[in-house]
Amino acid sequence: MSPKGKDKSWQARMSVAQDELAINFVESLSYDTRLYKYDIAGSIAHAQMLTDQKLITKKELSEIKKGLTEISEQIDAGKFKFDIACEDIHMVIEAALIKKIGDAGRKLHTGRSRNDQVALDMRLWTRDEIDIMVTLLEDLQRALVKLAKDQGQVVMPGYTHLQRAQPILSGSYCMAYVEQFQRDKERFIDAAKRVNVSPIGSGALAGSSLPLDREKTASLLGFPAITRNSIDSISDRDFCLEFVFAASTAAMHLSRLAEDWIIYATQEFGFIKISDAYSTGSSMMPQKRNPDMLELIRGKCSSVYGNLMALMTMMKGIPAGYNRDMQEDKKQVFDAADTLRASLAMAAAIVSNTDFVPENISNGLEEGFLDATALAEYCVRKSVPFRQAHQIVGKLVALCDTKKCTLAQLSLDEMQTLCDKIDKDVYNSLSTANVVAGYNVAGSAGKKQLKQQIAFWDKIL
Repeated sequence: MSPKGKDKSWQARMSVAQDELAINFVESLSYDTRLYKYDIAGSIAHAQMLTDQKLITKKELSEIKKGLTEISEQIDAGKFKFDIACEDIHMVIEAALIKKIGDAGRKLHTGRSRNDQVALDMRLWTRDEIDIMVTLLEDLQRALVKLAKDQGQVVMPGYTHLQRAQPILSGSYCMAYVEQFQRDKERFIDAAKRVNVSPIGSGALAGSSLPLDREKTASLLGFPAITRNSIDSISDRDFCLEFVFAASTAAMHLSRLAEDWIIYATQEFGFIKISDAYSTGSSMMPQKRNPDMLELIRGKCSSVYGNLMALMTMMKGIPAGYNRDMQEDKKQVFDAADTLRASLAMAAAIVSNTDFVPENISNGLEEGFLDATALAEYCVRKSVPFRQAHQIVGKLVALCDTKKCTLAQLSLDEMQTLCDKIDKDVYNSLSTANVVAGYNVAGSAGKKQLKQQIAFWDKIL
């Protein structure tokens, strides 16, 4: 039977058929069809449990499995007709199953509700999606580590406040983002622990008087545990919020990388060159090479943020139990996942097809007093208190500004005028190359530390 009008599964209570306007307003089939594999897997596991509990027969189980498998194959092949009047993926599959096998299909919903059914489907989908996100993040990390290996010895300016601060290696810069994306991976992996709990058997709200074996169904679906409270089970969307929060943080890191590279690709900087395969031109200005893909990565971050805010706003005023507002969760979660997937794949491709431009980076590298901190630390090694050393170097920088020279171009006499502890060995601490060579602390932006970091990530990845 088609669940239109009086034939809907819940229609018996109603005195008139549902209005067409209402049918179109409540449907979620236009976006929840991607859950079909999870809905079918959950239904087969539920049917197996019902059989074990003697609530349906083995023959009925066989019919249900066969019917659901055929439906899955039809959907895979694009030969299945989705009827919007069925409202959602759960009802469209159930209606198709009943049409195929009759009464055995009508028994499948025994002991369950769409409330715990959708909670299960979303957990199964999110569990798989987390695996995909972790893989994509690792692909991006590998691309960054390879860039650090192949082109990581270029000495470049490091920035704070977008002002030249200290010299760093290009490889150390790349590895900074490897660390950020690692935390993103860890957030997804940690969230998976709370995703990987089975709600099925919680029913509409309060469970069931039937002898359901929730642990059995959970085991069949690969869940190590079941939820402890049926009321919470069907209304919990924290795992969706966690997933989208993790996606938002990853999108933020992608946006920061994109912002850097948009700046570094300008003629003013010219630190990197992105392959033409990942650049665009202008419809009017023939000379342009625009980093549009990076700009879109930066822009798409706002969409993922919007998904998170929409979800949080949706959940904040809902009373205990399932409410239809929650139907809107899927739009936000799916969009966040799709956006992040595309952005991660694009970022990995861009990183794999970008080169540092050493000649542009070295041009003017000694400008901006990148070795000032190293000079202050040289004074500290000569037993000058750091605050005093800071003042001394600040005055030397001011002198350089007046003379239009670098710190390394000052004479020893000029330096000793401000600090008599400065000796001729000071020049071994000046210039960007000497500064990078002198980094001595674990995790620093020097050659020895970069080698250690690359070795670590080679092993991890």
